[in-house]
Amino acid sequence: MRRLVPKALGALVTAAVLCLTAPGSTFASSGELVLNGRVFTNPSGCFRNLNAPLSVQNRTRTMVFVHSSPDCTGPAQSIPAGGTFAASSGHSVRA
Repeated sequence: MRRLVPKALGALVTAAVLCLTAPGSTFASSGELVLNGRVFTNPSGCFRNLNAPLSVQNRTRTMVFVHSSPDCTGPAQSIPAGGTFAASSGHSVRA
């Protein structure tokens, strides 16, 4: 019994550390994303069916992707943090 307690405690500590340090892909980007003049704070996911011409100002800390399809699929143009994009071909943006 004495050997099981330290092993169990060690496993719990390891699990807690992994939960606190593992990056999460579902968290929103911090900052603002401006799409055709409309501001989205801490954007996350796909912004669909945007009217062309499309204007994007990426005021977040992460890269966003502009797609020519209306549903964030297919090839994409990447817009780095702090970057801008303007074109007649963009129809959806993934943040």
